[in-house]
Amino acid sequence: MEIRYPVPPFNLASATEKVQLAEDAWNSCDPVRVSLGYTIDTEWRNRCQFLNGRAQVVEFLTKKWQEELYYKLRKELWAFNGNRIAVRFEYECQRKSGEWFRAYGNENWEYDENGLMRRRFASINDLQIQEQERRL
Repeated sequence: MEIRYPVPPFNLASATEKVQLAEDAWNSCDPVRVSLGYTIDTEWRNRCQFLNGRAQVVEFLTKKWQEELYYKLRKELWAFNGNRIAVRFEYECQRKSGEWFRAYGNENWEYDENGLMRRRFASINDLQIQEQERRL
């Protein structure tokens, strides 16, 4: 049985820690490492894409980080209750075509009793930026 501490129900300290652990994993740009924080049958909505299961998460993230270079992400705890956490985030990257982007969004997360994320709903907006406008 896989357990990813901290586990729900979350308090301010454990929710903040969970957000930081997610930020660290995503900034590794390692699709397998990221996927291990999710249940085997995790459900995702990422923009207009729907994913089911770790295998699809790994495939999605592999393609993402092949296209989004110099990826850097920041997440901030927005709210939490029981086994749910809401975050706001922004990330910056350079597309393979050369343009720089900053993406802003919100994510709603739901965890199982073992601290694995079973549902992730992400709403994301992109803004093209100049390289000198990077903040992250």
